Order: sequence, then structure tokens, then C-alpha cells
Amino acid sequence: MDPRRRDPRLARADPRLQRVQTNEQIPSATPTPPPHASTENGSVSSTPIPSNHVGQPSDSNTASSSSTTYKPRPLFCVVCASNQNRSMEGHNVLSKAGFRVISSGTGSAVRLPGPSIDKPNIYAFGTPYQTIFEELNAQDPRLYSANGVLQMIDRNRRIKLAPERWQESKTVADIVFTCEERCFDAVCDDLLSRGGEFNRPVHIINIEIKDNHEEALIAGKAMLELATAIEASDDIDEDIDVILETQQQKHPHNILHAVAFY
Repeated sequence: MDPRRRDPRLARADPRLQRVQTNEQIPSATPTPPPHASTENGSVSSTPIPSNHVGQPSDSNTASSSSTTYKPRPLFCVVCASNQNRSMEGHNVLSKAGFRVISSGTGSAVRLPGPSIDKPNIYAFGTPYQTIFEELNAQDPRLYSANGVLQMIDRNRRIKLAPERWQESKTVADIVFTCEERCFDAVCDDLLSRGGEFNRPVHIINIEIKDNHEEALIAGKAMLELATAIEASDDIDEDIDVILETQQQKHPHNILHAVAFY
């Protein structure tokens, strides 16, 4: 075959001869002509292709992708001693507001008021709220309705199955709200004993709350406001001090804060 005669199907534009014109504006009403190739005298030429037609993203696409950057929602964990009153009020309020939330207790067992101060009702963690409710209702429905225990457990059984113990939980939270200083200390000590295997930071915030139904209701509203501010932050590590300072100015509860690692 005469080498001077080339099959026109093999005529392709040499990419080294293409020049990308980044500043060229193409009117939308005028279609871009296709590149032309010529094999006259054995030479190859091509029409320059605008940058928007060589697979480069336009400014509008770049802006759109940056505005839809995924931001994971934090998981909150509310902790008190028995996972009955304060932590479950916080769990209830945050759950109703649409937050990702769990709860637990740091005590050795679940303790509830009994017929006298020295005779509390004691249950193991993991005992279903339904079982606790039925037993106390069978014992003395009048007493446990008057002190609000039955109403509290009735609320709890509608939220989750049973009280959970912090030290036995394997769930990794982003933010932990404790409801008294001894629970705060217990959470910090437990995380320290775990050795930070995952190197995953967690903010532990103590909101000092008296263990009664009225104080739990008030603190639940404060906890909701704090959770809202935390979730709205783009950088919680940078913003946490300002958030807690603002929270302390608005609400009467004393606040402690620490950073630990899972």
C-alpha cells in the first residue's frame, strides 16, 4: 500500500497540538463546531477545543459540589446514675427534637425510691422497664404514683427497652452529657481505662442536675439548647468554649468539660 495514502478513519487530531483556551467564552446560542482534521500532504491539524468541552468541571458545578459537602450528625449520650430520671428526660427531649441520642447510667445497679429511704428498689441494669413498672405497680400503685415513679418508668418504656450501664456499652458517642459530677468522673475514668484504642475524641460535658422530676424537666430544656448549638457548629473543637460560656450565662446549672478518647 502506498504510504502516502492513509485511511481517513485513522486521521486523528494530535493532542499535543491542542491548545486549551481557558479564558474563551462560548455564546450559548452558537453551537461549538466539531474539530476538523486534514491529511493533506501527510500533515495533521485540529481546531482548538474550549476548556469546558474537555472534561473540566465548570464553576457552577464546583460551587454546587462544595455547597453539598456531607457533615455527619453527632451522636449524643446522656448519662446519670441509674438511667431512669435525668438521663431519660434528656434522652426523651433530644429524641423528640430529632437528635441522634442514646443514654446510660454509671451506677453499679438501678436504684429507685422504695417504701422508705433505707429500702430502695434495686434492679440490675438490663432489666426491662416494663418488668420494673409491673412489679412496682403490683407492690403499691398508690405510693409509686404519688411520688411519680410509675409515670417516669412509663415514659422510659416508651423510649427504649431497658436501662443500660455506661461501663458495659460499646457504642462510640461524639458528645456525652453527664448529669452530676460523680457521673462525669466515672465516665472520664472509664474512658481513661479503655486506653484510647480508637483514638476517637469525645467531649464530656457535665450539667449539674438535682435528682428530682422538676429539676430534670428544667435541665432537659437546657440540654436541648446546648445540643442545638453543638450540632450547628462547623468545628466543635474550636467552638466548644464559646458555646459552653454562652450556655452558662443563660442557665443556672454548673458546667464541667473535658475531652477524652475512645
